[in-house]
Amino acid sequence: MPYKDLKAFIAALRSKGELVEIAQPAAVDQEIACAADRVSRLPAGGPALLFTHPVGPDGRRYDAPVLINALGSEKRLCLMAGTDNFEGLRHRLAGLLDTLQAPRRTLVEKLKVLPTLGEIARFFPKHGGAAPCQEVVATGEAVDLDTVPILKTWPEDGGRFITFPLCFTHSPADGKRNCGMYRIQQFDKRTCGFHVHTHHTAASHMRQAKARGQDKLPVAVAIGGPPAITFAAVLPLPPGLDEMILAGFLQGKAVRMVRAKTVPIEVPAEADYVIEGWIHMDELRREGPFGDHTGFYSLADDYPTLHVTAITRRRDPVYFATVVGPPPQEDAWMARAIERLFLPLMQQPVPEVLDYRLPFCGVAHNLMFVKIAKHYPGQARKVAHAVWGLGQAMFTKVIVVLDQHGPDVHDEAAVARFALERLDVVNGLEFVLGPTETLDHATRALHFGSKLCLDLTRPLPGEPGTGTQGKGITSLHDATDPVAATPQPHFDAGWLAGLDPDIKRHWLGADNRVLVLELEKTRGHQARAVAAELFRRSGDSPLPLTIVLQPGLSAPGDLETLAWAALVNIDPERDLLFDEQPQQRDGRWVLQRKPGRLVVDATRKDARDGFARDWPEVQRHPAPVLKRVQELLRAAGLEMPTTDLPQGS
Repeated sequence: MPYKDLKAFIAALRSKGELVEIAQPAAVDQEIACAADRVSRLPAGGPALLFTHPVGPDGRRYDAPVLINALGSEKRLCLMAGTDNFEGLRHRLAGLLDTLQAPRRTLVEKLKVLPTLGEIARFFPKHGGAAPCQEVVATGEAVDLDTVPILKTWPEDGGRFITFPLCFTHSPADGKRNCGMYRIQQFDKRTCGFHVHTHHTAASHMRQAKARGQDKLPVAVAIGGPPAITFAAVLPLPPGLDEMILAGFLQGKAVRMVRAKTVPIEVPAEADYVIEGWIHMDELRREGPFGDHTGFYSLADDYPTLHVTAITRRRDPVYFATVVGPPPQEDAWMARAIERLFLPLMQQPVPEVLDYRLPFCGVAHNLMFVKIAKHYPGQARKVAHAVWGLGQAMFTKVIVVLDQHGPDVHDEAAVARFALERLDVVNGLEFVLGPTETLDHATRALHFGSKLCLDLTRPLPGEPGTGTQGKGITSLHDATDPVAATPQPHFDAGWLAGLDPDIKRHWLGADNRVLVLELEKTRGHQARAVAAELFRRSGDSPLPLTIVLQPGLSAPGDLETLAWAALVNIDPERDLLFDEQPQQRDGRWVLQRKPGRLVVDATRKDARDGFARDWPEVQRHPAPVLKRVQELLRAAGLEMPTTDLPQGS
């Protein structure tokens, strides 16, 4: 069912037993965000939380309650979109695409689709009418962001951040609207930092404005309203496609828009808050740090300043917020919904894709499993390159490709076992260089680094390792020869004796196919030296996949957390270390990798390694905040997970 506004969604959450209300005063400085972070680690994402008495750092009591973790489960996201499960989202969008794109051969077929097209038209935004978001209007000297219960989410954050902002900008070139989610840091009562990445549409709008000699761009930042609007703002839609149309499609009812008071932009009429203003593109201020979805703080940097000209709101608003951090969080469930929703869109340009998966440990852009119907040599790598050409999928750090004979990509443990048993470091890896996510702190340069395709498909004639060049018309029938598992790796604890005094602990996992070395780094390229010595000591024995990382990021045996820590801290082409020897092949010298020998350097990098950027810290809650939050949750009937480490999905 469509929800008129955020309060209607809250009522539905309450009636479904999906909401826990906390009446005790809770601080907007860390306590509310910490509670959501902890609750999100409960089974299936835990409940939504409504803090009815938020308190500011100066003791201010806010009238507006704070809603958080409201979209942090499959059940609640499906409740938002009126489906029973995530597959329902996929089927709805697939049906829409089929209606819009299926060929109509006859006049009768074309006429039959007209009523459906008319039905689709009802999802386009409507305009005008009463505007609950403007029941209270503050302009000029009356503008005061301190009246809004903006959260500080992590202890080292640079300030208070709006974490669920719906940022509306228009293209100066063609006037098309964009609604993106770009975090907003409050500087004072009337100015903010506007954090937008260079790849995002609002950044393109700013470049267009600069090209026209303009030094500022109007913006309206909405908070709250029907939940489908917030979800639509995070969808990676192509530029020029209006998020408000998709929001109307998701909720089954058009979004109603009204003109803002001080900027030439329309905003959702049912929003709870709207912050209007101008982005001054040449007025840069230091924004951040911010505890981000990678699990590490994104570093402070200079971003344009937003000067607020008006704050409008409902008479009785709800402040809609989220927290991001080590997975799983609310955003992990939203990414899972996006994954299901966008499968039909991926299958259009890459039809051999059967399914795909974004594991929580990959924080949306570090890991993707793709299952394909493979019928010709090189197809797995073709698919990986095609995925890297699809919008924000271009940021995917590691793409693991399986064929129709492989395990279900939704069985993440089975895929992990399959990968460890069949990992072919000689023939199964392909590295590329290209654009990377702004928040990826491990890349060799900001916005640029390497990515990896791991090919786990059955090799066909002509592919590396088959010893053939192929002949005739191949693959008229599926390949049925199973791929032999790699030899069981060998590990001798004696190899570690005196290997490096800075190795504080080691442990084995995944049936001894993974070896973890926790290294307290004291010099440059230390993990490389460890790898070289381990290769020397072990002779030609096939080794466990060896991962070197700093102590304290993963508990022994917790492979989900280990995967998160390894993925977030590598630039693959730089940090995957092989046992290689020069060999002459076809008249030229090449480095030949030895099979079954791979070390992953997931340690932090610094100037001693030739790494010029700062390396951020992992996000942790301080003990006093944890203690206070435990009391708040316990009083509400919730027992708080106590681990600081990410948990599995």
